[in-house]
Amino acid sequence: MSSPNRERLFADHRPAAVRRRLMAPVRASVFPDAVLGGIDGCVTTFAVVSSAFGAGFSPQVALVLGAANLIADGFSMAVSNYEAGQAQLAHVASAERTERQHIALVPEGEREEVRQLFRAKGFEGELLEQVVDTLCRDPDIWVSTMLREEYGLSTEGVSPLRAALATFSTFIVIGSIPLLPYLIPGLGVTTQFFCSLGLAAGIFVGVGLLKSVVYGLPVWRSGLRTLLMGAAAAGLAYTTARFAQWLLDG
Repeated sequence: MSSPNRERLFADHRPAAVRRRLMAPVRASVFPDAVLGGIDGCVTTFAVVSSAFGAGFSPQVALVLGAANLIADGFSMAVSNYEAGQAQLAHVASAERTERQHIALVPEGEREEVRQLFRAKGFEGELLEQVVDTLCRDPDIWVSTMLREEYGLSTEGVSPLRAALATFSTFIVIGSIPLLPYLIPGLGVTTQFFCSLGLAAGIFVGVGLLKSVVYGLPVWRSGLRTLLMGAAAAGLAYTTARFAQWLLDG
């Protein structure tokens, strides 16, 4: 680690900085949703372009099909992501109601659950009992502890709407790029397809490299993996279209 980064790390872990960071509202990152939307948008659009090229359709047909799929699939994916987030919130709310009911009806049994959970973490004797007493003193802290430790659940920072908007926006923006060559008049069909192929490949590599920067993954491995997944989807679409065209031609 470089000296400036090390100094920044130490500064971020001074008591005042830690206090500010822990007291700030938690917001779940929408980067995974944006990556999902971008990759799926590019795959969806280029798969349509590949199938249209494989079937021998005109550039106009490829453009219309690509644009229609872009909007419809982008909206569908955003709605699905939103509903998934809402389902997660509903699941947590249901578990919270259950825990509050159990605390009201069998408080000693719930205290024993807390005791065993923290005994498994290495707490023993008087210290363990102090932890149990402290956590169970406030019902809200008690419930949140059980949700996190027993169920592995948390809703901190979860926003289905933000996730859906991130998915939809990156799906549309990135997914429209492979269609750009079909908006340029004068290009031949083959040229348009290979230009679209080059743009899609660049997107797949770019998204993979961005993931490597954000998450500290191996740079070229991440980019190459994303490229291979996108190429596989496009290859399947092209092969399917060629096979279907062969069947129709008899």
